Amino acid sequence: MNKLAPLKSLYSFIAVAETGSMTEAANQLNVSHSAVSQAIKSLETQLDQPLFHRIGRRVELNASGRKYYKEVAPSLERIVEATQRMLQKEQSNRITLNMINSLAMHWWIPQMNRFSDYAPNLDVRISNLVGSFKMEQEGVDVAVIHGSKSDWQDYYCERLASDQLIMVVSPELVKNEDTPKSLLARYPAIMATNERRKDDWKIWCQANNIALPSSSNNLTFTSSLQAMQAAIRQLGVFVTHRLFVKEDVKQGLLVEIGELVDNPKQGFYFACHKEKLVNEFILQLRQWIRSEFSQL
Repeated sequence: MNKLAPLKSLYSFIAVAETGSMTEAANQLNVSHSAVSQAIKSLETQLDQPLFHRIGRRVELNASGRKYYKEVAPSLERIVEATQRMLQKEQSNRITLNMINSLAMHWWIPQMNRFSDYAPNLDVRISNLVGSFKMEQEGVDVAVIHGSKSDWQDYYCERLASDQLIMVVSPELVKNEDTPKSLLARYPAIMATNERRKDDWKIWCQANNIALPSSSNNLTFTSSLQAMQAAIRQLGVFVTHRLFVKEDVKQGLLVEIGELVDNPKQGFYFACHKEKLVNEFILQLRQWIRSEFSQL
């Protein structure tokens, strides 16, 4: 069997040919200058002919080097591309996507059939970690964040949408000329006291110039899911983020009252490590999520 040129020599040859510099090639390959120089010398010895002209600190391909480059470079590029495709196939088929439980239930699950049609070969696993965390330690590839961008400064973090607050109520409680004020005059305010939702009523009331309902005239729940069910059961009026109740409004279980109010304290974000953005499947998932949020 003929002796094969070592791949490291070929990588060095291509890098020097394209940069015209041993030093720049070494930086590109993240190796020492001497390692590149030795690799080129070894390749020239094996081929029994020089491949470069040395011009001061610069180097140029000679006639033999140009001929060799034209034949070797495309083959080496195909090797690199094939290797990347194999790695992506193994690593990217399954993606762990994190989002809070309420978002999974009221946004992701209703869209799953559409997503499957969009990306039938992508296996997305949902996790429901709350708060900030280290994605790599938790086995999370990407996350749809509902909160503040400042909590995810170590990651690529792209804004998807603002956190829009809306008042909702059972359609059974609404009269033709009802306004937020008239509904609050007749029914209790339903409040969720968890960390993400505790300021919703305050922000919404300030934007609408409405007095914050007194604590003696409201129903309080720690879970947004419980608060929403109370609204569906006609127990009062509820202020929450629009995405959370989108499907219930669509199904006629709730109706929106008044204008949308942007919550300045938090929004929705797509987050992942920057290195993940070379993965074509994660980019595919990001594009679908972008599209879905743009239609809200």
